[in-house]
Amino acid sequence: MLTDVLRRFNRTYTQRIGVLDESFLGTGRPLAASRLLFEVGNDEGASVRALRDRLELDSGHLSRLLRLLEGEGLVATAADEGDRRRRVVRLTTAGRHAYDDLERRSEERAATLVAPLTARQQERLAEALATADLLVRAATVRLREVTSDDPVARIATQRYFDELDARFPDGFDPGGPDAPEPGATYVVATSDGEPVAYGGVRPVIDDETAEIKRMWVHGDWRGAGLGSRMLRHLEALAADQGYRRVVLDTNGTLVEAIAMYERSGYTRIERYNDNPYAEAFFEKSL
Repeated sequence: MLTDVLRRFNRTYTQRIGVLDESFLGTGRPLAASRLLFEVGNDEGASVRALRDRLELDSGHLSRLLRLLEGEGLVATAADEGDRRRRVVRLTTAGRHAYDDLERRSEERAATLVAPLTARQQERLAEALATADLLVRAATVRLREVTSDDPVARIATQRYFDELDARFPDGFDPGGPDAPEPGATYVVATSDGEPVAYGGVRPVIDDETAEIKRMWVHGDWRGAGLGSRMLRHLEALAADQGYRRVVLDTNGTLVEAIAMYERSGYTRIERYNDNPYAEAFFEKSL
């Protein structure tokens, strides 16, 4: 278990923070090329765009890395048979061997590091590295504004609905398709191109008040402060738009969300809407 944690943390740290190593893990390949090889190996047939988003590389840098790996005969890029406008990347036979070698080297490095430790020390290290891995990933997620019909926003919204349906005693029914929301702004946090937190701000009640809606954090990211970061971001967004007060509602089942709102300076108020799932209502002056 510990070697798996070490390997994961090694990837997180080197991929997101970076290291000055022209021969990553002794492969003779620089870190950036090794990152790309690893991602292609873990998602055969990934599109060039998906790889660019996941690795947060500009198109020019990614193209150079692909040419480097293609020159070594490790990857092949071709048009997607299902959509000729998309280019997909796959490992060649040599690339699969290089990927397996990268995995082996990573595992050996991790095993060497933990060999001198006792079982209890290894357990403590695994716990610490798992926390560090989560915090590093949380610190490097990207927050960006999106429309509610953006593909990544739709994914985040569905996951939010799914969680409510699983947690509410009688389930959750979102109703029909979302109606247009003039003046609404949504924000999504992504890691490796996947949504890990989401929320929005929309006008409500009067010209000075905005409502924070659909606050969601992926379950694997709880405890890393990402929810508080998203909440602060939405508050700042509302203030920049000229609002002086924000309100929100939630269900009593979501006790961790209620605790976060109270820690963040929100106070309880009377019901301000007819949302049948809302049981607690809050406000905060900006």
